[in-house]
Amino acid sequence: MNAQKGFTLIELMIVVAIIGILAAIAIPAYQNYVARSQATAGYSEISNMRTGYDTELNDGTAITSLSQVGFTATSSGACSAIGVTNFGNDGAATNAITCTLKGNPKIAGKIISLSRSATGAWTCSTDIATTDEFLPKGCTGGGTPAVGAITTL
Repeated sequence: MNAQKGFTLIELMIVVAIIGILAAIAIPAYQNYVARSQATAGYSEISNMRTGYDTELNDGTAITSLSQVGFTATSSGACSAIGVTNFGNDGAATNAITCTLKGNPKIAGKIISLSRSATGAWTCSTDIATTDEFLPKGCTGGGTPAVGAITTL
């Protein structure tokens, strides 16, 4: 009698079914991971502008462009649009740096805003739902982010 060599059709079908089940679980989980990382990246990109923003305000300069806060582009890896509100140096609560997220459809078009109070405290707000797993840590969500008349370069 000859020894069996190779796999039978049933064995191959079982392997394909197992791979399908694993993919059905892994792909949505990976997409959620990517969306969260893109939202966090957008938050991080505008967070880096706070120092330049504070420096300009403390010097008594009205901020009218992104280049004043050390950013030379109107978009970035995670943001389709980045802007600053057009304001005087009064430190009003409407002073904000904003990022319109791009990338994963679950977060694309959502806005993350860093608002500066008159005392110099920064607050993050976004229109990503508060129950959403994509909400960056340190941001409050579920509402309308604080944005004013956004001026880009």
